[in-house]
Amino acid sequence: MADPQLQLVARRIRSFPDFPIPGVLFRDITPLLKDPDSFRASISLLTKHLKKTHGSKIDYIVGLDSRGFLFGPSLAQELGLGCVLIRKRGKLPGPTVSASYTLEYGKADLEIQKDALEPGQKVVVVDDLLATGGTMRAACELLGQLRAEVLECVSLVELTSLKGREKLGAVPFFSLLQYE
Repeated sequence: MADPQLQLVARRIRSFPDFPIPGVLFRDITPLLKDPDSFRASISLLTKHLKKTHGSKIDYIVGLDSRGFLFGPSLAQELGLGCVLIRKRGKLPGPTVSASYTLEYGKADLEIQKDALEPGQKVVVVDDLLATGGTMRAACELLGQLRAEVLECVSLVELTSLKGREKLGAVPFFSLLQYE
């Protein structure tokens, strides 16, 4: 890990064993959010990746409830794009579409407003962490219901031992940091 920006980001991720339940090693991003230089570095690195990979093909960044909301709008601003939200059930006004999914330690539903995107619009989905892949997969399913094209899913952290990227199928995935 020679990149100084990536080192700055990595130093601000801390671990808590057995949280929120026994057997889970929780990767905490709050120190990164507390440090403006680290947060700025994370947005810069994700922006560089997306510009290099997709150029100007992206129409919107899609932030996932809730920590994806911390990265999505900042990333969208850096790219000169808007940000669309995917939320937990019952949090969005107006007509919505929904999808159910399994978390690493539970079950939930996600929703997006029916008019959030037009068919054919190209999006990148962002969240703070990829674990089992259930949330990202559900997000991709929702976006598919709206006939949007998911160019890629990205996250700050990936827990590789949980093989979440496999649930994304053919959708490309990128993470800044990988942990077992």
